[in-house]
Parts: sequence; structure tokens; C-alpha cells
Amino acid sequence: MAKPVIFSGIQPTGNLHIGNYLGAVKNWVELQNSGQYDCYFFIADYHSLTGQDSADERRTKIQTLAAELVALGIDPESTTFFVQSHVAEHTELAWIFNSITPIAELQRMTQFKDKSVQQEKNINAGLLTYPILQAADVLLYRPALIPVGKDQEQHLELTNDIVRLFNKRYGEYFQMIKPIFTELPRVMSLLEPSKKMSKSLGAGHVIELCEEPTQIETKLKKAVTATEGGGQAPGAANLLLLLKQFGSAEAYNTFAKSEKDGTIRYGDLKQELTRSIGDYFRDFRARRAELLANPKQLHGILETGARKAQKVAAATMQTVRQLVGIR
Repeated sequence: MAKPVIFSGIQPTGNLHIGNYLGAVKNWVELQNSGQYDCYFFIADYHSLTGQDSADERRTKIQTLAAELVALGIDPESTTFFVQSHVAEHTELAWIFNSITPIAELQRMTQFKDKSVQQEKNINAGLLTYPILQAADVLLYRPALIPVGKDQEQHLELTNDIVRLFNKRYGEYFQMIKPIFTELPRVMSLLEPSKKMSKSLGAGHVIELCEEPTQIETKLKKAVTATEGGGQAPGAANLLLLLKQFGSAEAYNTFAKSEKDGTIRYGDLKQELTRSIGDYFRDFRARRAELLANPKQLHGILETGARKAQKVAAATMQTVRQLVGIR
């Protein structure tokens, strides 16, 4: 009996940070290793074109992301792991979906509004149609489940709207997509703990997975902890959350208790967290360096994954072309 298909992707925006890991990649690895699913994970390089990277910057980021995902445990032997642009059917299906999606549906998307503010000098059409390409990415592989955070719920709703529009016009073919909303830790900025950890805030706001303990220590020393007003400060809560994820249960319980009774020494907490994060990602850093030093191996991994993905995508598009009348 065939396993349910799970599909997800991530943009190449630079070195992965702790928020990326806890918010997505850790969950991917667990789903993959459960043995219950047929997993498809991809690097969304076409989506990155809506940003402002140069061609050379984008190539470097794609290669780095591929190395980091494999180093974190994405297994090319058991998972279909590929780069979006290596499978031409993604953009072909997106154009077909462009032709049935009302523009009003795109204009109400909150991500378009947010990104337009972030890059007000580069509000391109891709920012508006981004969710249609995202729907095509997903539906090409006809997955049963999509692991997503709540912040992607609106995009998932649009994907299912596109399913309804396509099926009504051309006949029942695509199935509604069901999300896996897992309880994922919400990691906040080190310097502004009221905001989600993001590289767009600046380098000092994030801990990148590839950083050495000395770099982690420097950043944590500057991390916000206590604030005026009493109660558990967001900064302290964020550091304790990280210790719970990456440290020992004993260390977490000790610091959580001392924070509650007001005896905590934040310098000690930051030192313990530096050790814990540094140790947790030690093997990752070594494997990442090996892969980046061997680009031919990385190329082979991605080429093999693209061939596997393309077989499925081609079968989907063969049927879609017949349904819409272009074959």
C-alpha cells in the first residue's frame, strides 16, 4: 500500500537559523524518519526571484541550503529532495492556475501586503502571484498532507480554492489539501523578543546553525532578558525555550525554577545555552563543511532528486494538459 505523500519547501535566504530549524526542518526530519510517509522536500528558488539577491548570491544560497538540509538529516535516499527550478512543470502548472484564479483573491493575501512594505522599491508581479506558484508546487505531487505553520493557513486556503476552481471548470482531478498543524516553538528575536526571529531584522537577532560557540556566545551576551514591569519577560522566556529545546532537562528545570523565584543569573543561563546550542549542532557543522567542500556530491544529490520529482510532475501535467485542452 502506498504511503501518504507529504510535501514542503523552503526558500534559499542564507544560512539557516534556529527559528528555521525549530519551525520547519526538525519537523521534516521527524516526519521522514517516522517511515509513515513518502516525503518531498524542495528548495524554492523560483520564489526567491521575487527578492533582491543577485544571481551569484542566489546560487551560493541554494548550494548552502542544500548542504545544510542534508547535514540536518534530510536523507536523499528515502526522501525526494530537489530544487524547484530543476522541474519545469512547476511554472507550467502555475500558469494554468494563473488563468483561473481571480485577482481579488491574490490582493487580499496578507503576505503580499507584508512583503510590499518590506521591499517597497521592488513590488513586482511575482509578489502578487507567489501563492499561485506555491499552489502549483504542492498540487503537482498530489500530497495528502502539508506540514505548515499557522502563518501559512491563508495560502493553504487559497490552494484549496484553486482546487475547487480547477475541478469545477475541467473536471474532478485535484484533491483538497489537508494541513498538519504541529505545535512548533515560536522562536523570537534575541534583541527584540516581541518579534519573530528573522534575518530581515539583522544579524544580531538570530543564531545561525553554522555559527561556532564563540559567535553564539557573543550574540547571547547581547540578548535581551529582564524588562521592567514584573512577571516573566519575553526575552527570558525565549532563552528558556531555547534551553528546553537544546539543553538537558536538568539544566532547563534548574534555570526555569530560579527564574520563577527570582534568583536566576542571566549570565549563567546564557553560558549554559551557549554550550548547549554549540554541542547540539557540532555534528551538523562538520557535515555541512564536508558537503560544501564537495559541490559535485551536492549536485549529484539534487540531480537525482529532480529526476525522481520530475517523473511524478510529468505524469500530473500530462493529465492536466489533456483536461484543459492543450494536448
